[in-house]
Amino acid sequence: MTTQPNEVRPKPTVAGLDRIDLILLRALQKNARTSNKELADLAGLAPSSCLERLRRLRARGVLKGFHADVDLPALGRGTQAMIAVRLAVHSRDEIDAFYEHVLGAPEALAAFHVSGADDYLIHVAVQDTERLRNFVLELTSRTEVQHVETHLVFEHVRKTVVEPL
Repeated sequence: MTTQPNEVRPKPTVAGLDRIDLILLRALQKNARTSNKELADLAGLAPSSCLERLRRLRARGVLKGFHADVDLPALGRGTQAMIAVRLAVHSRDEIDAFYEHVLGAPEALAAFHVSGADDYLIHVAVQDTERLRNFVLELTSRTEVQHVETHLVFEHVRKTVVEPL
């Protein structure tokens, strides 16, 4: 993007984002289905300029995707748990195999590599405690897994907007 002699460019702020980028990010966090025309109006841009801004935010990895927020109980997966896992070995091949297994499981929602006594936290959503038990038993049967501890999730509340921007 080139600057014309009399053009005023927005000043960069957080992580190289300017005021207009932040307006777009705030709006999309509140409603990822906001139309390009609405976003352009909010930011005071032409629709084509707004699309280019969004393309650059995606290319830079600032916008990683647009997601639907689904109701897990409505999908028959009302039992959630965080499973703490300690590995017996920490070779790259074993870690890669563990990630592949966990992230390939339909029950797994997320995997976190963490510090402390445990190596991973696995967030799962299953139909019931019997399915949770089976999932945990499958984990414990893996040779790289040394210890597993399961924590039932009674309530899951997530912030949908990162503030301040």
